[in-house]
Amino acid sequence: MSIIVFSENRIGKIKKQSLEAVAYATYISKNNSKPVIAISVGNVNNDELAVLAKYGASKIISITDSNWQNHDSQAYTKLIAEIVEKESADTIIFSHSNMGKAIAPRLSVRLKAGLASNVLALPLSYSPYVFKRKSYNGNAFQQMKIKSQKCVITINPNSCDLVESPVSVNITDFTPTTVANAATKVENIDLITGKILLTEASVVVSGGRGLKSSDNWKPLEELAEVLGAGLACSRPVSDEGWRSHEEHVGQTGKIIAPDLYFAVGISGAIQHIGGISGSKVIVAINKDKDAPIFSYANYGILGDAFDVLPKLIESVKKFKSA
Repeated sequence: MSIIVFSENRIGKIKKQSLEAVAYATYISKNNSKPVIAISVGNVNNDELAVLAKYGASKIISITDSNWQNHDSQAYTKLIAEIVEKESADTIIFSHSNMGKAIAPRLSVRLKAGLASNVLALPLSYSPYVFKRKSYNGNAFQQMKIKSQKCVITINPNSCDLVESPVSVNITDFTPTTVANAATKVENIDLITGKILLTEASVVVSGGRGLKSSDNWKPLEELAEVLGAGLACSRPVSDEGWRSHEEHVGQTGKIIAPDLYFAVGISGAIQHIGGISGSKVIVAINKDKDAPIFSYANYGILGDAFDVLPKLIESVKKFKSA
């Protein structure tokens, strides 16, 4: 038996969330001695693939055939099912990303496997598996027991510590016997350049309606720059056209889980919290002492953002120059 991890990449670079998924699998492996196998689809060179071995993947199955580079969830389900059978895997792990959320349910049906989605911690039990997962948009937590022989999991970012566990690795080129027959055809990819991807950023600075207008975003941009952070906003801000919808984080926007999240002038509606609740540390800046965001924040600064931000920026600059 083995543990399989579906690894995602962006223009040939392994995503951080995939490294976390491999680390998660390695923690499980230490409890059941099953090897960790990673699947990579796309043009990723061997040096980059070897990064997965730093976190415990002893075998990497690489599919570079252009027919499979279509991001089609139905096609990928067939591909992964073939590899699961070939490798006698009983645990299949995905990131709780758009791709993971699209493939995992299909795969669980195909394999007649239990599905634990939105998992946010290491298993509470390994035989049988018991997972802690988020439900009701993060307002409640559930313990789920998997009774089937096979199990499909999608894990949230920060579900485990990203600790290196280097192993020797065997990188294998794989040609599936399954035919792709993808319903989706990718004709063109337009990449956003010069910006930190919110889903990959370790620090995110986010602004809300409390900033009053699009003209007041410069201090947030400066704070993000000195911190090397991604820049985000709440839904009302993007709806008003103050910022791009690409920067919208929340239940109906991007789901993020940075190490550090600054919520500036954001009241903390539950829809917003649903998108950022995976953050390790949340810092709220708001002049309304009753703002719901303070109930979720690890640190709160009660004050006007236009007074607080310049002082915060100055402090960060002094700290970095010390």
